[in-house]
Order: sequence, then structure tokens, then C-alpha cells
Amino acid sequence: MKRVLVVILIVLTLAVGSYFFNQYWIHRYDALIARQAGIYRLDPNLVWSVIYEETYFSPWKKGKDGEIGLMQITPAVGRDWATETGMKDLERQMADNPAVQLGDPERNIQIGCWYLEKFYEQYRDTPDAEARMVAAYNAGPSRAAEWNNTPAGGKQLSGEQFINNIDIPSTRAYVVSILERYRKLKGHAPDVNMQNSASPAR
Repeated sequence: MKRVLVVILIVLTLAVGSYFFNQYWIHRYDALIARQAGIYRLDPNLVWSVIYEETYFSPWKKGKDGEIGLMQITPAVGRDWATETGMKDLERQMADNPAVQLGDPERNIQIGCWYLEKFYEQYRDTPDAEARMVAAYNAGPSRAAEWNNTPAGGKQLSGEQFINNIDIPSTRAYVVSILERYRKLKGHAPDVNMQNSASPAR
């Protein structure tokens, strides 16, 4: 009996420890996210949801297409950001060694927020702008614009219609996953019933 109690105690201790470590892990950048999201007029919950999906808060991650860091920023986007700042030192650093700049969590979140804000500016007057923003972030602005197209004089697409237009299964899954997590953080359930949202396929 004592042995069983010891085993139960060990399991409970590990479970509780694992829970608290996980909470620390996924929230240790919250202050950075809040600061940069505020600068770029974004909802920090959306930025947090993007990072969760991209890397699960692992700043060392590198993508198969050269993406770097928490928000999986490409060197090209990093260089565009540096150019827009007008600061020659930053431009030079980003050109010489983008991995160092993009591997820094605060810089990575800063550039990711800057990039997301561009899509916010483009889509803020559309229904469910977040769907367009994260689709553009994942698949590029030209693809998102294509999926958002409507006939001349036609009504703007709803978020559900836009998502159902996404013809890249991995991007559709990405968008749905982020929006579900984002809405949970904001304290309400998804308000659309997206076709094939669990496992999009063509």
C-alpha cells in the first residue's frame, strides 16, 4: 500500500510540475508581446496565438524556407523592416547576419508585429480581419488578396467564406487553428462553422 501511495505522489508531483513549467514556458514572453503589440496596434492575444502556432515559444526554431525565431521571420522580411526604420546600422546588421537579429526574441516579435500590422492596415475594414491577416502572414500577401477577391461590386467575403477560399490545406489549417486559439483567449467560442475546419483537404 505504501508503495502505491508513493507512486501516486510521484505521478501527481510530476503532473503539477509539468503544468507549472508549461505555464511558465508559454507565458514567459508575454511582456514583450504586449509591448510590441501595443506599438503596432495589434491585439496581443493574436500575436501570442501566432507564436504558439509557429514555434510554441521556441526562439531557436528555423523553418524549411529559412524562417527564423519565435515568429518565423524570413531574412527578406527582416531586411524590409530594417530598411523601413531608416537606421543604417540596423540595415547593415540585418544584411550581414540576419540570424543574430532574428534570433533575439524581442527583435523577432518586433518585426513580426510590424509585418502583421501591414496586413491589419490592409484588412481592418473587412469582416474577420484576423483571418486575412494570418493567412497573409503564412502564405504571403498576394495569395491572401487572391482568396479575398470578390466580383466587381460584390459584397465583402465573410471570415468563413474567406477561409473556405484558401486552397492551400496547410494554410487553411494554420488560420483555423490560430483563430480558434485566439477566440478562446478572448473568452468566446468561434462564431462561424467553417467547412472542413478540423482537417482541411482538397
